[in-house]
Amino acid sequence: MTTAARFRAAVDSRDLAALDELFTDDIRFYSPVKFTPFEGKPMVLGLFGVLLRTFEDFRYVGDHDGTAETSADGGVSPSAVLIFRATVGGKQVHGIDLLHFDDTGRIKEFTVMVRPQSAVHALGEAVLDGLVADGLLPAPAPLDR
Repeated sequence: MTTAARFRAAVDSRDLAALDELFTDDIRFYSPVKFTPFEGKPMVLGLFGVLLRTFEDFRYVGDHDGTAETSADGGVSPSAVLIFRATVGGKQVHGIDLLHFDDTGRIKEFTVMVRPQSAVHALGEAVLDGLVADGLLPAPAPLDR
């Protein structure tokens, strides 16, 4: 079974322990709502815990395998694109997960792209709330008024 297939099965079964085995220690996760990546296995696993709670009716609907240049080192690595559909806060989400693999087949870089913009906004708010609730990020400072 490929890493992409194992990843897909882990997400389908909401199995964080299986995801832990698939990620490199220095994994980088590029979010559609944050400019800088989430870095390191503990943070990315925490983020996945939030994502698995946030998405409703999440399902993969297609996949593609190939190679792609990574953001971290500019090298070309084996990769997979997993196409998904879901709902967040009543908004239908269309997206892709782009997975880059290291020489051992583990996921070293992960990029998520989502549309439409209203779904990106709903997803960003829900994930931020979950990260703060789980103690993975500090609460945002209130705006000065």
